[in-house]
Amino acid sequence: MITIGNQQIDITTISSGYAPGSVEYKILSLLDSSPKTHSYSSIGQLQFELQLRSEIINASNELYRSRLAFRIFRDTMCNPAYWERTNNGGFLLKQGVRPSEAIQDIFINSSLYGTECATAMVIIYYKALLNVFPPQQFDRMFPSIYLMNWHQIDPLLREVGWMRPTNVYLPGDRRYFMNPDVDPMTPQWQGENVIDMGDGTYYGHGVGRFPPEIIISALNENRREDADESAYLLDTVGNPNYRNLYRYYERGLTAAS
Repeated sequence: MITIGNQQIDITTISSGYAPGSVEYKILSLLDSSPKTHSYSSIGQLQFELQLRSEIINASNELYRSRLAFRIFRDTMCNPAYWERTNNGGFLLKQGVRPSEAIQDIFINSSLYGTECATAMVIIYYKALLNVFPPQQFDRMFPSIYLMNWHQIDPLLREVGWMRPTNVYLPGDRRYFMNPDVDPMTPQWQGENVIDMGDGTYYGHGVGRFPPEIIISALNENRREDADESAYLLDTVGNPNYRNLYRYYERGLTAAS
């Protein structure tokens, strides 16, 4: 069920603005049929979440098609024209560089970059936001960026590092495949951060875009010899704070008018 200002809405007036089968249409249908109440302050806030979730999937596809390499932290690499590689394998935005251009460069010159799956998720979120916000506003929102899994993430995106249990799964959610019996010689296969692509597949950097059974099979191939527990998909999700990000979006619309 969806409520706007504490009133349940008929989604037909909103869903008519989206093509049947589109990501936005699927999300609306899932929210509407959910036994849980999904509350929004305005239709604009709901439409913003639909747009950003769609762009998270678009950014995931862009990264999937890119030449970004999978590298463990000690072997990461980045374009020195935009980023400084830190000793722990993170990427720190260089002084004097526009944040929007630096994020864009990861996708333009992807062969110059390599990192692990958690940092790739953070890159996806920044790119999705850049697809929604004008570059000038993006630069004001994120004046300094440090790409390093969830530990050094900007406060505006900190919620993406928090996984919460749920029984409602939506396209654009961050999910996690756990590999409890991972081979200690390949700890990078202890799990896989993924984005729900909305079509029964999940994208994870290093594993690709596949249905869950294929990702589980890949993780199971990297278990210790006496392993007796299969990899599995956790029943938790991670998401940015859509409500908070919408406030910045609203300010941008007001400033532009």
